[in-house]
Amino acid sequence: MLYLFSYSDLNHSLFLFLALFFVLLYEAINGFHDTANSVSTLIYTRAMSSNIAVIMSGIFNFLGVILGGLTVAYAIVHLLPNDLLLNSTSKNALAMIFSILLAAIMWNLCTWYFCLPASSSHSLIGAIIGIGLTNAIVTGSSLINALNIPKMQSIFLSLIFSPIVGLIIAGGLIFLLRYYTNNINRNFYRIHMTPIEREKKDGKKNPPFFIRIALILSSIGVSYAHGANDGQKGIGLIMLVLIGIVPSSFLINLNADKNEIICTKNTINQLEKYFLKNYKNISNEIKIQKGINRLDNYSNIYNVIKNIKKTKFLLQDISNYNTLDVKKRLQLRHFLLSISDLIDQKINTFNLNSKDKSFLIKSKKDILQTIEYAPMWIILIVALSLSIGTMIGWKRIVITIGEKIGKKRMTYAQAMSAQITASFSIGIASYTGIPVSTTHILSSSVAGTMLIDGDGIQMNTIKNIALAWLLTLPISILLSSFLYWIALSLI
Repeated sequence: MLYLFSYSDLNHSLFLFLALFFVLLYEAINGFHDTANSVSTLIYTRAMSSNIAVIMSGIFNFLGVILGGLTVAYAIVHLLPNDLLLNSTSKNALAMIFSILLAAIMWNLCTWYFCLPASSSHSLIGAIIGIGLTNAIVTGSSLINALNIPKMQSIFLSLIFSPIVGLIIAGGLIFLLRYYTNNINRNFYRIHMTPIEREKKDGKKNPPFFIRIALILSSIGVSYAHGANDGQKGIGLIMLVLIGIVPSSFLINLNADKNEIICTKNTINQLEKYFLKNYKNISNEIKIQKGINRLDNYSNIYNVIKNIKKTKFLLQDISNYNTLDVKKRLQLRHFLLSISDLIDQKINTFNLNSKDKSFLIKSKKDILQTIEYAPMWIILIVALSLSIGTMIGWKRIVITIGEKIGKKRMTYAQAMSAQITASFSIGIASYTGIPVSTTHILSSSVAGTMLIDGDGIQMNTIKNIALAWLLTLPISILLSSFLYWIALSLI
């Protein structure tokens, strides 16, 4: 890590240090802002004391970051179009990065102060959108090309629908548990008790043993999934910082071994054969019957073949990426990402058979393995920041989730259903590379369980959470846009 500061002057090193510090600060705030999602249910069902619950959550958040992969991290990186990030000057890159980080941090701290379970993902994505739009306005370029629209669409859909999915699934689990205890096993009725009801009826403060184990395991699942999803966002931010400020060292993985480079070359050769075959087939179809869709497909395949040939020429006789100069590293990254985008367009066509689809998905993964990477020291410092943040400042949001969503205290079944729903939903999103809001999935899951149980919800709290959900994106966009505009005027 320290070698980063040996290649630049004092001012550049200071800005780099500050940028990394702000990323880690964002991640720590993310930790204590979102910790309530995994510990509130444990604390309010008395399954575990608050101090132990928070420490346990910190440990499993740490493990989630370490073992969670990088698919979500690069979903964040690719939100900014490749050309915008790579064609910026060092000062512009600094202005972009600080504006993104400050906007996300300011909104997260504001919502935490007012005890609102708002989304760190929303604020980060909004801040990135703001940068892209402001840059387009300042440079007079196209607003449509200011953002990576295909990536943005999938992320928007996940942010909109994930809370709805959480509410429905958690409510469905409660319905099944009610059916089971009413019609199949009446001895299991204690799962629908609150801790106070349990104490009055059985004289015991803690949940029954198996229910307690289920609550702890589901909480561990939420903590791990949160680390895997939200921790990757921190990794993505650091890679944005390093690609923008120290591109020579981080455009591609300079530590890629010979086998990885050979794999990239072989995959490029296979893709060339595949697309040349498609190119000939479509050329024949166009001669027989012209159509806009066919012509677009023809153009896309022509572009991908062109980029493949350029990549082959660039990688000719290369066994170590360190032998490439900075200009060629930039070109290699650009070509590989362009090929990846064109593969995505091909995958999304309706007439693609399953064999071709599997081949293209695997090929995309292989060609990106040396540019979608993160050094181990980055993963470790993000994991530490998130887990340390998890252990502080958690009480404010815990009270909102534990006491202010439902009119009654949470039952064991409600807590367990909400946590199981959140852990599986966030885990699947992390695996597929979609950044989702841990906060909104769990809070909507809690609301869903209480609606099905007929306990009722506190509408003021729901309105505040919904308001924060609606305002996070536009406010983050405006904040980052304003900060970026100020930074550009000072450069």
